[in-house]
Amino acid sequence: MGRHPPHVAQPATRSRQDRLVTCRGRQCVSPCGFWGAKTGPNPTDRRKNGSKHHIITDANGIPLAARLTGANRHDVTQLLPLVDAIPPISGQPGRPRRRPDRVQGDRAYHSEPHRAALEQRGIEPVLARRGAEHGSGLGVFRWVVERTLSWLHQFRRLRIRYERRADIHEAFMTIGCILVCSRALQGTFC
Repeated sequence: MGRHPPHVAQPATRSRQDRLVTCRGRQCVSPCGFWGAKTGPNPTDRRKNGSKHHIITDANGIPLAARLTGANRHDVTQLLPLVDAIPPISGQPGRPRRRPDRVQGDRAYHSEPHRAALEQRGIEPVLARRGAEHGSGLGVFRWVVERTLSWLHQFRRLRIRYERRADIHEAFMTIGCILVCSRALQGTFC
């Protein structure tokens, strides 16, 4: 009882901002630092912070470009950055293709300014219009993108975001796209 411990605990250092802050007489998690960049309140999951994967594929479901945003970002904001992120695709002799002939999407991608921007790039927009009745026929083709997203979300690191740093999660998303391409070329995905 009379002896002191050999090492006395030092006070904690203040190397970063507190995550718990006071708000209206209670402790709240500070939204600016929790889960890092490219997160936002999820509108479908009680406003929990989350991320959203945006992907553009070819007609067979091979991912051409992928982006990561906060869960509260609308899909139409990522249409043009995804189209611009498509790398040159070689195949036939001559200059590699950089743009698709047409872009197909659901109602979330409908916007007159984005339609005009796609037409200006020489791309035919085949986007379902908001307010029009269902049965446009785009669901026949849209499932290809949904299937590719489900292939990506088979990887646990992409289904739930564990990383605080967005660049690490984007790197895992790139690795997932590489694996999807590899498995599609080998024929192991059905």
